[in-house]
Amino acid sequence: MPAVSLPELIAAARSGNHLISFPTDTVPALATRPDRSRLIFEAKQRSQTKPLILMGADIADLWQYIQGSKAEREIWQQVAANYLPGALTLVLPANDRLPPEVNPTDPTTIGIRVPDSAIARHILSLTAPLATTSVNRSGQPPLETIAEINAQFSEVLTLSLEELNALERELGGDRPLPPSAGIPSTVAKWTDKGWEILRQGSVKFEG
Repeated sequence: MPAVSLPELIAAARSGNHLISFPTDTVPALATRPDRSRLIFEAKQRSQTKPLILMGADIADLWQYIQGSKAEREIWQQVAANYLPGALTLVLPANDRLPPEVNPTDPTTIGIRVPDSAIARHILSLTAPLATTSVNRSGQPPLETIAEINAQFSEVLTLSLEELNALERELGGDRPLPPSAGIPSTVAKWTDKGWEILRQGSVKFEG
């Protein structure tokens, strides 16, 4: 599918009728409205035992899906203040506001993340939090370029390079925005014994 403008990308994400992709600080995201998460599982041929990540423009947009004691929330908020925006996903207890489609086999937990990418956060500020994952068929390496994404996922809407460059200039001014790292985020899960590292990524997490 040909590249679209930013307003078209935002409208598609809000409608829930299309998958979209945009750059982040790690690898490009494959995203959709949380209640339409099945579109991602189908496109990636992904097992429903592998939950998606809820990505937002600001951590304040994501706390509404989380439940925990006052003491726990204070710990989580401090970690978020230390590491986010950044390449860290926090897996926390979810409340019933989370659409179960995001984590079909265990909707009581959800991974949340705020990317350290001005472009990603700008898009997310216009769409509200989205269910996300990397762009690839399940078991394959993440795709890293628009050309690769367009070739292998023709149904996924992307921004053109021209549109991305213009957005980068608008958000970054004269200073180029940092490139994507190409390494997935570190994933840390909260348990009754504290933090457990589920995936070691580019961030060395010390909870």
